[in-house]
Amino acid sequence: MNFARIAFAGVAALTAQLAPAAAQEWPQRPIRVLVGFGAGGGTDIVARVVAQPLGELLGQTVVIENKPGAGSTIASDAVAKADKDGYTASMLSAGHTVSAAMLKSLPFDPVKDFAPVALVGTSAFVIVARKDFPASDIKGLVAIAKKDPGKLNFASVGLGSTQHFAGELLKQMAGIDVKHIPYRGTPAVVTALRANEVDYAVELVHAVIGQVNAGELKILAVASPKRWPSIPNVPTVAESGVPGYEVATWYGWVYPAGTPKAIIDKTSKALKTVLDRPAVKEQLSKAGAEVRFSTPAEFTKHLGDEIAKWKSVRDKAGIATN
Repeated sequence: MNFARIAFAGVAALTAQLAPAAAQEWPQRPIRVLVGFGAGGGTDIVARVVAQPLGELLGQTVVIENKPGAGSTIASDAVAKADKDGYTASMLSAGHTVSAAMLKSLPFDPVKDFAPVALVGTSAFVIVARKDFPASDIKGLVAIAKKDPGKLNFASVGLGSTQHFAGELLKQMAGIDVKHIPYRGTPAVVTALRANEVDYAVELVHAVIGQVNAGELKILAVASPKRWPSIPNVPTVAESGVPGYEVATWYGWVYPAGTPKAIIDKTSKALKTVLDRPAVKEQLSKAGAEVRFSTPAEFTKHLGDEIAKWKSVRDKAGIATN
């Protein structure tokens, strides 16, 4: 009789019995969600909108902890190295994949060191121009840029930002030569546009809609794959002569890699329930976001696809990594 084999089978059977029980008992204490940006930003707001109803469903408080710095990589590193018990999570955003393309080295693997649970939302970028810009759509912008290469310029919130990469992607796909001018933050970009220091920028729609409604800026197109609900009359970039162009920021829940599947599945199911609630959808909409739910597998693929996309943009643009 092979006693070693019998013993191993016994341990395996016991583990199989205990795993569902452990998952059923989780959570027994508050869940900490790290956000790699400061309070009041898009990622922070989305995390807080989701946190309260999720905590009610799970029976424990979901605590948001802001840990900004280094393009959100400080928070991501802390989560990647946290215990794999379901009590430390993160709300990632598009900046996670841009940082993976921009930084020479990271203290973690941007895909393998995380257990993606679900995408929960998305926000739209728009191509926004100074109010007296001579074009009113993307076709006009492209025509001006091709007529006089190097004359136009676009602003972003900083070198290596999602907005910067989105602008470079537009240049590459439209085949135009436009100069990039980095600023420190959205307020500075808006000020530069209003002062006619720059021609256009790629910005989140909710960050500039006030100035657009006041007639101080104008939107040329929305960068999302479909028209955005809050500006339904604005065409997409793809509709406007650059087919295939698509950029959006997104928000997604992750745990450290190795977190038990039962905990991931339980969280995913709870998030789906939360995101189906009209009150949650309304809160997200007021914050400039729309619900976008995915399975863990879909989110994992999304991370890999986004990193590959931004690395390609980086290499074609000749952007030096940090």
